[in-house]
Amino acid sequence: MSVTREQVVEALRPVEDPELHRSIVDIGMLRTVDISADGRAAILVALTVAGCPLRNEITNRVKSAVEPLVGAGKVDLEFTVMTDDDREELRKKLHGDPAATAGHGHAHGHAEGRKVPFAEPESKTRPLLISSGKGGVGKSSVTTNLAVALAAQGYSVGVLDADIYGYSIPRMLGASADPVAIDRMLLPSESFGVRCISIGYFVPDGQAVVWRGPMLHKALEQFLTDVFWDEPDFLLIDMPPGTGDIALSLSQYLPKGEVYVVTTPQQAAQKVARLSAAMATKVGLPVKGIIENMSWFTGDDGKRYELFGSGGGAELAEELGVPLLGQLPLVQALREGGDDGKPIAAVAPESELGRAFHEIARKIAEDNKPRKKFLRALRVN
Repeated sequence: MSVTREQVVEALRPVEDPELHRSIVDIGMLRTVDISADGRAAILVALTVAGCPLRNEITNRVKSAVEPLVGAGKVDLEFTVMTDDDREELRKKLHGDPAATAGHGHAHGHAEGRKVPFAEPESKTRPLLISSGKGGVGKSSVTTNLAVALAAQGYSVGVLDADIYGYSIPRMLGASADPVAIDRMLLPSESFGVRCISIGYFVPDGQAVVWRGPMLHKALEQFLTDVFWDEPDFLLIDMPPGTGDIALSLSQYLPKGEVYVVTTPQQAAQKVARLSAAMATKVGLPVKGIIENMSWFTGDDGKRYELFGSGGGAELAEELGVPLLGQLPLVQALREGGDDGKPIAAVAPESELGRAFHEIARKIAEDNKPRKKFLRALRVN
């Protein structure tokens, strides 16, 4: 019995574009299907952009879907490229029309008034603001590994690298591919199942970002509104150290945000981390938990050495009335994984540190109780 065009189309319907995670049939990438007299399937697919980096992956997916129907080696696949009008229609279908949504919604950019989807009451995404009062406590490493751990547990996850001056997430995540622009929509880079956007993709290597507040605000607006995040379960935001312009802007853009404070055990770090919690309270965001990093180092003798003291994370959690979600040991593999783009939560999930990240991620994911504003008064010295 010969195969029909309709059968081939239905076989291709489950095939998704690797970047958009949508059926190539449903979003109009499948242009033609012709069945020849000898049963060969000639298929034409329109790529979103010329030089699509995932063309080979699309080829493999299409052939894997159709060859069981027509036979091995009987798929003739060709590609074309979407026109500007095609890309505009695709962007509107997936991402909406900025002109139609301007002036609506709960949180807007100061310039164009575009809607931030994560601020909407119906949004299912939980924005997690990973914060610290100071640099050097491993906040970006924690953000990267928590994102990977959440993705490994079956959640859809995005990471916004909001540390504009000290961006590091793309390298730590191993997300080296540049984002792809489709019309005015930006597809984030992806690695280990985590979507990622960072100013690091747009700044020439070795150049510093020297911006004032309005430019920072605009960059964050574009990261939240122009990027196709596709409504992930979690959006982790790697916050910059301190309580400056970026922290204030994000609190306005993400009124549903949850703050998780990273600290190290010593008293000096704990006292500074307390300032991040104080700011969260002032802008009405709940502090949901404390994560203590560099809690101990295990020597070759098997003994734990508390190089940075002890008790800072527990003390801060008790003071704020929130849980201490976990303590993370100091291990060389964490630093190596960050340098090489191989997060330890992905490549060594059964290690002591890998298990700790996955346990913290599990606790965060299971915390679906109604959020309450943190009203405890904080006396900041």
